[in-house]
Parts: sequence; C-alpha cells; structure tokens
Amino acid sequence: MKIHEYQAKAILKRYGVAVPRGAMAILAFVFAATWFVTGAMAAHLPRLLEIAGASTTPAIAAAALVGPAQVAARLVEFGALRMVHPLVSARVAALLHPLGAVILGLLGPGAITAFAVLHGAGNGLLTIAKGTVPLAIFGPVGYGLRSGILGAPARATQAASPLLFGLLMDQMGIGVLVISAGLSLSAFFALLMLKGRPAAAPVPA
Repeated sequence: MKIHEYQAKAILKRYGVAVPRGAMAILAFVFAATWFVTGAMAAHLPRLLEIAGASTTPAIAAAALVGPAQVAARLVEFGALRMVHPLVSARVAALLHPLGAVILGLLGPGAITAFAVLHGAGNGLLTIAKGTVPLAIFGPVGYGLRSGILGAPARATQAASPLLFGLLMDQMGIGVLVISAGLSLSAFFALLMLKGRPAAAPVPA
C-alpha cells in the first residue's frame, strides 16, 4: 500500500514533508476495524440490546436513535469541531463505541439509549474521518487512488461483519461487546501513531 514515487516527490516539493512511514497500513487497519463494528451494529443492534436485557420495543426505539445521533455528530463536526484536526475527531469517534459499551456493561438495560447514541455519534464522525484523515495526513496528491485503496479492506470487513458478529453473539451473548469495543480501541491506539501533515508554507507573491 505504498504510493508511487512521483507522488511522494510531489508532496515533498509542495509541502516539504515526507509521507508518514506505514501510514497507509495503519489507516487501512483503522477503517477496516471500525467498519466491521459499523456493519455489525447495523445488522444486530436491536437484538444485542435485547440480549443486554431490554424488551423489544425499547430496544427498537433505542436502535432508531443511531441515525439522528450520526446526523447530530456531523453537525458538531461542522461547527464546534471544524477547527480541530481530523485526527483528533477520528480518535474521539473511535472512543465513543467503547465508552457506550462500558456504560451499558455497568448500568445494564437502563443505558441502552446512551449506548445507541454514543455508537451512532462515533459512526457519524468516522464517516467524515474516512475522507478527511487521509487528506490531512497525505495531502491532495493521489487522494482518489489512496482513498480507494484504503476503502477496500473496510468494505470487506463491513460485508463480513453481520455473519461473523452474529456467530460471536450466539456464543458470547452481551460479552460480544468486548470484541467490538476492542476493535474500536485498537483503532484509537493506531490513530495515536499518526501525525497530521503540517500546513503548507505561504507561497511568496
């Protein structure tokens, strides 16, 4: 997953920085891990909340809040987080699902709404981060090709997650959140390994 040499040279010439070593592999892992969780929750969230102890109607109602939470998080990203580096937003997003899982584990069925909202908010921010983080790290050169490469593992894990997560849920019950939270936390720690591209120096008039 290395970019072409001419692309690296173009970035060096324009921005004065080299492409971070291993950044493509790290981002590919981050997106693959988080999109696995996204696909799993999209397919199994109501059932998961029922396993956590909620009755059917509250579980469905809580799961329905994921969409509004995504929209709200994107509005926050556009407003309050607009001046924050995309890596910071992505790290926050990766932590929201594990935070929700901890709250659900501690408080039980009474926390299903908090879990659904936190998961939805994190997913909404990650959707934006998938486009903004590569641009912030690598710059615009080769952005389309790089985005396609990074998206391939994410699409594969998202497609496989409903089946795999369902099988895990049958075996582990609510303990399956250890898997989803662990994947999200691993993505968070992987993001800590990345640094954003410094802003380009002003071009002399």
